[in-house]
Amino acid sequence: MTLPPRLTSLAHGGGCGCKIAPAVLRDILSGMPSAAAFADLMVGTETSDDAAVWRLNDRQALVATTDFFMPMVDDPFDFGRIAATNALSDVYAMGASPIFALAIVGMPINTLPPETICAVLAGGASVCAEAGIPIAGGHSIDSVEPIYGLVALGMVHPDQVLKNSGGRAGDVLILTKPLGVGVLSAAFKQDRLDAAGYAALIATTTRLNAVGADLPSLSGVHAVTDVTGFGLLGHALELCRGAGLGAEVSIDALPLLPGVEALARAGVATGASGRNWASYGEAIQKPPEGLEDWRRQIITDPQTSGGLLIAVAKEAADTVLTHVRQAGFDQSAIVGRLVEGPAEVRLIG
Repeated sequence: MTLPPRLTSLAHGGGCGCKIAPAVLRDILSGMPSAAAFADLMVGTETSDDAAVWRLNDRQALVATTDFFMPMVDDPFDFGRIAATNALSDVYAMGASPIFALAIVGMPINTLPPETICAVLAGGASVCAEAGIPIAGGHSIDSVEPIYGLVALGMVHPDQVLKNSGGRAGDVLILTKPLGVGVLSAAFKQDRLDAAGYAALIATTTRLNAVGADLPSLSGVHAVTDVTGFGLLGHALELCRGAGLGAEVSIDALPLLPGVEALARAGVATGASGRNWASYGEAIQKPPEGLEDWRRQIITDPQTSGGLLIAVAKEAADTVLTHVRQAGFDQSAIVGRLVEGPAEVRLIG
């Protein structure tokens, strides 16, 4: 009996590390026509926000997003769970609650057995059930590489939409999940990840960012984004550019997944980390003593299904951080602040 191939062996990249590099994406999108003429489009492509938002009426706004990628793990059920969790994160990052999803499925039909493909879909459906929503349809194709994801739709009050552009000078930056997903996934592909590391990888990438739907009701929350393929620095820069502010990020304050520092120090990294740095490294002010390479790998590390990065008024930061931790994000931490100045990130100790 011939065993089916490892899912990761069929993909040239995996998870959010498959994203087009930020600089290349900016060039591609620069030719997009403006949608500003549509009065009910509350959020479009202008600030690279996490989802589009369309005002339906004075009390309802529809949040729409899509996300899909190739496998970063070999277990098909886990692959489906990770992809679905990641897609729903964009809805939560807007302060919305998901209402239903559509599946995006591309599979090499002549390579993978039907039971493997069914397990991918079952994994995605299990996460949507946890979020309290159905997968109400979708589309499938026969593709060279395995691809899975969702179109995710959500609802929010128009006055409670949380954009990535609402930050204010003096805001504290809270990160809800530890970093290092890309490092762990790279170690997995190199057969250098132990059972504890794999368990940590699955636990963080399948944890729904549902706390995002609570944030509009908390005083002082001004802006939110989720940290995914462009790494912490890339998504912090999006907050800066959206608000026209700078940011200070404390390297020493960044929470890391178990084992990530040791692996990063040993040189384990994804190719996407280097592409990220090449795309936006010029907007990063490094500490006077320089930046160790392993630290750079972590702060540019692509985070598949990563945490939320929240800009909140300083006086409300403790309350918001406590709420996030009580929601199960035990390693959430204050990692920096927004400051007056050009849209750059300054790294501090």
